[in-house]
Amino acid sequence: MAAVKITYYLEVLSSWCAWAEPTWTELKSRYAHRVDFEWKIALMRPADFPISRAQCDWFYRRSGTVMRSPFMLHSGWLDAARAGDYAAPSLVAEAGRDLGFTDDRLRLALTHAAVREGRRIGELAEAVAVASAASGCDAAQLRALAESPATRARAEASTAEFLAHQINQRPAFVLTDAIGDKAVFSGLVRLEPLVATIETMLADTNAYASFAAHFGAPPAV
Repeated sequence: MAAVKITYYLEVLSSWCAWAEPTWTELKSRYAHRVDFEWKIALMRPADFPISRAQCDWFYRRSGTVMRSPFMLHSGWLDAARAGDYAAPSLVAEAGRDLGFTDDRLRLALTHAAVREGRRIGELAEAVAVASAASGCDAAQLRALAESPATRARAEASTAEFLAHQINQRPAFVLTDAIGDKAVFSGLVRLEPLVATIETMLADTNAYASFAAHFGAPPAV
């Protein structure tokens, strides 16, 4: 186990999670073998989603300009008739774990299909088709897993874990270290504050290890 662990809570259809992906990728590259990385699903409530493409586009224009993006996200995934029921892609991403896809590729394919191509992955069949094409896994098996109570229970449990941190903005990054420190970032997508925190945690845990090597454990009395 690494001295520092970072858990990334995400919703597959969240635009701000999409903007955070380059930061996540850079962190994994920069701190490979020194930090443990994991992602977990934090499902959004139906009321958290835009209710129309016009509203969604407004949010995309705002986030796109904040991020200085050379492209605008695609709102074609939104189907007002779904009334905010978009759990399918996140359940498909979660189901992919059971087929060995614990890395980012399957869930990133789903996000790209939605917010860059406008594909309606709120429909389970479409989400499965995207994920299966990207990963090569069996579509029928993936769909069965996505529809299983066990997959739903895991997604709901990680969502409850996310909310237990008393945060509600995605992406969220929770950093913990071997000496009991914890830092929580909710809604931030930029690299710098995460790097600063990781560097501090690594320095502190290394200092504790150095002290232990010289002086051992604390006296019992």
